[in-house]
Amino acid sequence: MKTIIGNWKMNLGVRESVALARASLLLLRGRKVAPHMIICPSTIALSEVRKVVARSGCGLGAQNVSEEEQGAFTGETSARMLSEVGATHVLIGHSERRQLFGETNELINAKLLKAIEHGLTPIVCIGETKEERDAGQVKKVILHQLGTAFKNVRPKFSETLCVAYEPVWAIGTGETPSTQEIVEVHAHIREILGELFPTAPETAFAILYGGSVNKENAYGFLREKEIDGLLVGGASIKIHQLKEIVDAACEVLIAQS
Repeated sequence: MKTIIGNWKMNLGVRESVALARASLLLLRGRKVAPHMIICPSTIALSEVRKVVARSGCGLGAQNVSEEEQGAFTGETSARMLSEVGATHVLIGHSERRQLFGETNELINAKLLKAIEHGLTPIVCIGETKEERDAGQVKKVILHQLGTAFKNVRPKFSETLCVAYEPVWAIGTGETPSTQEIVEVHAHIREILGELFPTAPETAFAILYGGSVNKENAYGFLREKEIDGLLVGGASIKIHQLKEIVDAACEVLIAQS
């Protein structure tokens, strides 16, 4: 199975989100095989988009979650609230949250634990900065991020874990690592997760790539068995580009079946 996650970021209002959700689901119709799709609209659109994706098999993801259960935290949205509104997944630790809002690995761990507590599947985003890459610290950074993010996560939840490797320097820049570099990092991630959760089967962990994903590079990424799917940003709100990414996923699934 390949997974395509659309992170719509802060781009669309409610009506636009509903329209794009409908158009996105149409891309999956009539296909012999299709990727699992998860769409992540803005928080205000979750309730209406839920009505569109209900019973479709498409996941509904939030873009952020509070580490707190409830209380005087103006502007925050709790995991319980997201669950009640119909979210099935939640992005945690996206590079924009880390870079722009100062989210630490410890905070990401707290958010992850709260999401799991309320039945949400966390999509944990990790990745190195350009400075860390240039210093040859990619594997060291990944090890620290994963070790901290999954601290105190009970083994029984390991089979629902999803990790998105998104190099910070590749987000929105048009630059990406080589496919071979991504494959090597994904193998390293899988190895670390295996050490953190030794009783989980190797197939338990979904490891996705995110960072300047587009119609030109999607097929090359998806045909690699180490890459379980893609976290797509800007291209996911342009339906013609999303179609070509879905086409690529279907082509790969047919070839690998």
